[in-house]
Amino acid sequence: MNSATLRKALDLVRARGAKAQLVVRRDGVTVVDRTFDCEPSDLFWTFSAAKPYTVVLILALAERGTVDLDEPVATYWPGFAAHGKETITIRQVLRHQSGFATAGSAVGDALAMTGWARTLRRIERARPVWPPGTGPAYQFVIFGFILGEIARRATGVPLRDLMSSMLLEPLGVRDTYLGLPADQWGRHVPLNAARPVRAVVNRRATREAIIPSAGLSTTARDVAVFYEMLLNGGVTASGERILSPGTLEAALVPSSEGRIDRFAGTPIRWSEGFQLGGPRHVPGSITPMGNRSNPRAFGHNGSNCCMAWADPDRRIVFAYLTNKITRVRDDMAHLADLADTVLDACDG
Repeated sequence: MNSATLRKALDLVRARGAKAQLVVRRDGVTVVDRTFDCEPSDLFWTFSAAKPYTVVLILALAERGTVDLDEPVATYWPGFAAHGKETITIRQVLRHQSGFATAGSAVGDALAMTGWARTLRRIERARPVWPPGTGPAYQFVIFGFILGEIARRATGVPLRDLMSSMLLEPLGVRDTYLGLPADQWGRHVPLNAARPVRAVVNRRATREAIIPSAGLSTTARDVAVFYEMLLNGGVTASGERILSPGTLEAALVPSSEGRIDRFAGTPIRWSEGFQLGGPRHVPGSITPMGNRSNPRAFGHNGSNCCMAWADPDRRIVFAYLTNKITRVRDDMAHLADLADTVLDACDG
């Protein structure tokens, strides 16, 4: 890695003026581990960068035969079938091709997300807007609840306990929480954003709730451990296997090659639960993984303030957590510039 170019990457983070943690690893070696106006152990709310954790949990359950990705969601959750949703499969949910992006409205989903039962009722009442399987429509909140409820019903174990036993404990991470425990409140990083968003996300009830699409509180170091496991074919640093290489490889096959997402309104390369890298051949579009990103890179954006990805060819893990949301295009451009600078340091 070119050290001078890495310093330019740090300058980009510093200039943005947010609380932030940045960890970059290459070939299993940490090349950047820096904090900005915070401590390495401070806990950031990761928004949608949390989604891959629930995805990996579902993939692990599928590998064990506990769930079948090609079965309808209603096989495990009969109430989901209401209002024309009886044929929607788990795989279509993973690909964001369920045919409905929200359970009524985006605002309604956000306001209901602290209540598990309330959100499930909203999902059961929802109707498909498009034929399932015909194209991506990003489920920014209900995605995690659908997958989480499938996992809960298939195993009989609450989602937080299931994630701890099947994923977080084998990873050996100690600073990752699905729903912030009350005794960890003093470590949380408040969000700096427009008042309506800040008012919701900074509430204790929000941070402590089980919100699998967004409510993971963690550190960049722990996120890097998660992606290092994926980069190593599903094997943890201690040698414990969470996924087989074949399961992960199948999950990373593109399911939509940069088509305009019906909810996000921008081209997104989706696989099964992950966003993929590679340039977007649409004038004016930006990819938060960097315009020089590898098409085989995989990860997930979190409201353009948190980003994590892994590049299997360059053997890079990138974990960047911040507490600042401004304008969508500005924030996405910052993520892209930072990623491209790190990639320059790798390739230069």
